[in-house]
Amino acid sequence: MTGIPSSKANLETRIAAGAGEIPADLVLKNVGLFSVMDGSVTVTDIAIADGIIVGTHDSYSGREEMDCSGLVAVPGFIDTHLHVESSLVTPLEFDRCVLPHGVTTAICDPHEIANVKGAAGIRYFLDAAQQTLMDLRVNLSSCVPATAFETAGACLEIEDLAPFMGEGKVIGLAEFMNFPGVLARDPKALAKLEAFQGQHIDGHAPLLGGKGLNGYLSAGIRTDHEATSAAEAREKLSKGMSILIREGSVSKDLDALAQVLGPDTASFMCLCTDDRNPLDIAEEGHLDCMIRRLIAHGCAPRDVYRAASWSAAMTFGLRDRGLLAPGWRADIVLLNELEQCDVNAVICGGTRVTQAQFAARSDVPHTHLTDSVHAPEVSSSDFTVTWQEDMPVIGVDAGLILTRHAHARLPERDGKALCDVRQDVAKVAVVERHGKNGNVGCGFVSGFGLQKGAIASSVGHDSHNICVVGVDEADMAMAVNHLRGLQGGFVVVQGGQVKADLALPIAGLMSDRSFEEVKEALEELRHAAFALGCTLPEPFLQVAFLPLPVIPHLKITDLGMFDVDQFALIGSEN
Repeated sequence: MTGIPSSKANLETRIAAGAGEIPADLVLKNVGLFSVMDGSVTVTDIAIADGIIVGTHDSYSGREEMDCSGLVAVPGFIDTHLHVESSLVTPLEFDRCVLPHGVTTAICDPHEIANVKGAAGIRYFLDAAQQTLMDLRVNLSSCVPATAFETAGACLEIEDLAPFMGEGKVIGLAEFMNFPGVLARDPKALAKLEAFQGQHIDGHAPLLGGKGLNGYLSAGIRTDHEATSAAEAREKLSKGMSILIREGSVSKDLDALAQVLGPDTASFMCLCTDDRNPLDIAEEGHLDCMIRRLIAHGCAPRDVYRAASWSAAMTFGLRDRGLLAPGWRADIVLLNELEQCDVNAVICGGTRVTQAQFAARSDVPHTHLTDSVHAPEVSSSDFTVTWQEDMPVIGVDAGLILTRHAHARLPERDGKALCDVRQDVAKVAVVERHGKNGNVGCGFVSGFGLQKGAIASSVGHDSHNICVVGVDEADMAMAVNHLRGLQGGFVVVQGGQVKADLALPIAGLMSDRSFEEVKEALEELRHAAFALGCTLPEPFLQVAFLPLPVIPHLKITDLGMFDVDQFALIGSEN
């Protein structure tokens, strides 16, 4: 797969510029070229013509020249798995947000919007990918809905995906989350896998090992971003999987997996963010942050930058990028300092990235993706739960989307179970918002630290119903109803008052505002959640993963509490 066309005229121009017979379009003068092959740094010129590197390790002249003395050039970074929707902004705003951090290629799964709007959501992303400065690639969403134990807004079978398979921005099939369906040889799962044999198929198999993993991989699945321990990553590597080290706003696996990245594994490991919001990007960075931290863990820069570029490109079949060498796509990140990954400037497809370029892009219409929240109006009585002596409780730990299947003895009134802030046990509910049945599934959760009020989100992986966590049922009801009026978003409610909110009107997932404005709103929401006693660093995306029934161990959907290990509802719904 290539991103830049190669006509006869293009080829002639590139050859002549590389041979020094004509000036290059752009020359980076006196730059330190970092090799992801051997880790060396060579001061040289890098000549670019027609979007392609045409000369290195020599001196060149160009129609435009940049003095890069003191800078180090590395290949552009590739985020190998992410959901743009989780950045809470449109693909064009995501482009403007992360490209300056050196992310010249991003491989997205529009799974979130597809669960709400179906094929129209995928179409929107493919149209947006034609306008982004970065090369935004798409893996087609494989599991919409993820399971039969939740209510989604859409259902996509192979017949719905097939029309997109030949489009230039499409790489293959996105994360196959329904690994029980694969192992059970579910006919619909097999139909999708069969259609994509010979193309890239992304994996998603948390904690799967042994013969089950062997069976899963026998379907032609090649990658996994769900490894959360070194042992899990090593088993999957030993069985031919490429491991994507993930560090998102909630799922933080870098510290656990850094020890696995080394000279023997770097060609089979990549980097990804999966779900990362603009506030974390502003405060910490994107893949540049991951690179800094991996090097700080003692990983060799050669191995880290290789995983961020060449290894990623090879794993996903993008064989025109990932090296700073003649004949390769001119995706280049210029750094002030190598080990700190301090980005000075970015060249994407041969052109220096500027704010003027962002401003010149064409808008992509999204009005057909609004008006998607059709939740019922709720009251405090909708959140009652029948008491039992041993109540199942979702145990949440900061930085993990894996949850514990905990239990608690809770107080009761009139046969109904109550929250207990002394045990850090709050109520959690999922309200169906696609207008199909009005389901409300209720249960309990620990780990949020809430002492009062409620927080709610219409971002609820993967079916994106409204999820609310609170210790006051009236505030919970007000939070859900407020999001109903906003047509999606985040909200904090306390004492019958809205303390902070953020509207996400595009499919109930994305804002139509700038990423800077979204960042400011997230700061206000975070402070408001902390004022309720919340102890989680990223409360809202943590809420968003509570309804994800393909991640162990205990979750909740609009149908009730869900035991992921048994892959069955446990009957604790109201």
